[in-house]
Amino acid sequence: MSATQLSVLARTADPHTALRRFLALDAVVTGANGLAYLAASGPLGRLLGVGSTLLLALGAFLVVYAAAVGGLASRPRPATLPVRAVVEANLAWAALSCAALALWLSPTTAGAVWTVLQALTVAGFAVLQHIALRARQDTNP
Repeated sequence: MSATQLSVLARTADPHTALRRFLALDAVVTGANGLAYLAASGPLGRLLGVGSTLLLALGAFLVVYAAAVGGLASRPRPATLPVRAVVEANLAWAALSCAALALWLSPTTAGAVWTVLQALTVAGFAVLQHIALRARQDTNP
């Protein structure tokens, strides 16, 4: 997704709408990733140099997580505490991905690149969600 596309998503006078859009984008991307891991754990495991059992477990987790984030995005005014939990979970995922790459995974080159790219994407979601949450709080003191 380009910066232009992200700016279009964020364009709204209502900070609740921007927050909901960034949560929804997170849910869609995370859900698609999880479904891909579930549906193609063998081929993806070989491509990425990661065990298919790990991809199946991650896929199941990601699908459940995406459903929860999607449910939060569907609320007209997502509550602050669950949004903060999503931001923190995304930051933790990004950090854990990098730690796993450095400490215990031995992926292929494609797997290493994928791990870094998905960590950056998830960290980006966290930043966008945090900024939108702050904007919402600034307009509703």
